[in-house]
Amino acid sequence: MKAAIYCRLSEEDKNKISAADDSESIYNQKLMLKQYAENNGWQIYDIYSDDDYTGSDRNRPEFNRLISDAEKHKFQIVLCKTQSRFTREMELVEKYIHGLFPLWGIRFISIVDNADTDIKGNKKSRQINGLVNEWYLEDMSENIKSVLTNKRMNGLHIGSFALYGYKKDPAKKGHLIIDEEAAAIVREIFILFSEGYGKTAIARILNGRGVPNPTEYKRIHGMTYKQAKNSTLWRYSSISSILHNEIYIGNMVQGKYESVSYKSKANRPRPRSQWYIVQNTHQPIIDIALWDKVQLLLDSRSKPFSDGKTGLFARKVLCAHCGYTMRSGKTKGYRYLKCPNKHVSENACIGSYINTDKLEYALISELKKFINLCENIYDIDKYINWNTHLEDNKKCLLQKISEYTSSINYISNAIKNAYLDKIKGIITEDEYLLFSNEFKSDKMRYEDELNKINSEIAQLDVKLQDHSDHLRLIDRYLNIEQLNKTIIDVFIDHIEISKRNKSTNIVDINIFWNF
Repeated sequence: MKAAIYCRLSEEDKNKISAADDSESIYNQKLMLKQYAENNGWQIYDIYSDDDYTGSDRNRPEFNRLISDAEKHKFQIVLCKTQSRFTREMELVEKYIHGLFPLWGIRFISIVDNADTDIKGNKKSRQINGLVNEWYLEDMSENIKSVLTNKRMNGLHIGSFALYGYKKDPAKKGHLIIDEEAAAIVREIFILFSEGYGKTAIARILNGRGVPNPTEYKRIHGMTYKQAKNSTLWRYSSISSILHNEIYIGNMVQGKYESVSYKSKANRPRPRSQWYIVQNTHQPIIDIALWDKVQLLLDSRSKPFSDGKTGLFARKVLCAHCGYTMRSGKTKGYRYLKCPNKHVSENACIGSYINTDKLEYALISELKKFINLCENIYDIDKYINWNTHLEDNKKCLLQKISEYTSSINYISNAIKNAYLDKIKGIITEDEYLLFSNEFKSDKMRYEDELNKINSEIAQLDVKLQDHSDHLRLIDRYLNIEQLNKTIIDVFIDHIEISKRNKSTNIVDINIFWNF
C-alpha cells in the first residue's frame, strides 16, 4: 500500500509555536506521519507540504498536486496529522474525503482526531470535525475583521506596504514616516500639476529623467510591493492616483475595499461613506494650501463632454499596439480617443489616435454590413456564435448547485442524527441545541448561496435563447442610423485601433463582436 503524506503550516500556527513547543511544525508533522506509515507497513509515495497557507486556501500548490496525483491513482492512502491540516472547509470535506476519494479508491486518515474512512460509523465524527473547522474559520475571520476595523478606526496603518512617499516606522507599529527620496517626487508631481502641467506631461518628464515609478522604486530598494503590468514607467493613472490621495496631507485613509467572503481572496469596492478616514495620523508631505489648489484644478478638468458622445466607447476601445484602454479628449471642438502611453515615454508605445466621429461612422457602417449578413436565416449559424462560453459557465454553476445541495442534505441528516443522539442520551440537551443551531445557520447560508446561483443561471438562460431571439434582436437594429451605448454593449466586445498609416492615411479598426 502506498501512502501520500500531507502537511500544512499557516502563519497563525507559526505564531503559536514557541521554542519549547514546536509540535505543530512541518518537521514534526512529517516525523509523526512517517513513523505512523512505517508502523503500518505502508510505503510512502510522496510528501506534500504547504508552508504558510491557511486551511481555507484552495490554491495551495501541494494540496492541488496531491489531488491531481490522487485522481491518477498514484497511491491508496492520504495521511494527515489532523483533518484540519487537509482542509478547514466543510465543502471540501464532502467533495474529497466523502465524495471523490472513495470513488478513486483512496482511504483518508488523520491520526490525531481519529478520522479514518475505512472505519464504519466514523463518518459522523469526520463531519463534526469538518463543521467545527468551518466554524473556526468563520469565527477567526470575524475576529480578524474586528481587530483590523478597530485599528483602522484608530488611524493605524495595517497595509502590507506603505504608500509611495512613506515607509513603515520601525519604532512604532502602524505608524508611517516620510521616505524623503520618494517624497521629493510626490511634491514635484503636485507642484508641476499646480503650475499647469497635465498628468501625461508629468509622467513624460519623470520618465525622461529615468525616475523609477512607485513599483520599480520599491523593487530597487527591496521594499514590499504589488507587481503591476508594465511596472517600470510612470503613467497617467499613477500620477492621477497620487494627486487624489489624501494620505499625503497626513490623513490615514483605509477600507476602500472589503473581502467578498472569508473563503475568497476576491475584494469589492466600498462606498466612500464607509471608508475609515482619520486625520493627522502622520507627518504630511503636501501642505494643505497646495492640496486645495490641486483638488480645485482636478475638479475643473473632470467635467464630461456636454453631448456625452465619448461615453459611448468607455472601456471598449484599446490601443492595438500596447493593449491599453484609449483615453478620451477634446480639442478645438473635436472629440478623439488616444493611447495614454504615447506621451509617457518615447519608447512606451507608438500611439493610436482616432476622431470619435470617424469611429462612430465606421462602426455604423460595419454594423449594417454585419446585420445584413445575419439577416439571411440560412446563414445564421455561419455568422453567429452567440456566447458559447455561457454554456460552460452554466455547467460550473450546476456543479456548485450539486455540491451545495449535498451539503444541505448532509446538514439535514446531521440535525436528525443529533436529535436521535439526544433521545438516546448520547449528548445532552445543551449540546444538541448548540449543534442544531450551528447546523441550521450553515444550512441557511448554503440555501442563500443556492438562491444566488439559481438567479445567475436564470440570467444565463436569458442569454442562451434560440436563434429566433437572435433574429429578433438583429431585426430590431436592421435600420440602424445612430449609435447608443446599448447597441455597442450588445454587439461589440471591444475595438482595437492602430496608428494611422502615413502612406495610406488609413487607421485600422478591428472590431471584436459579441456574436
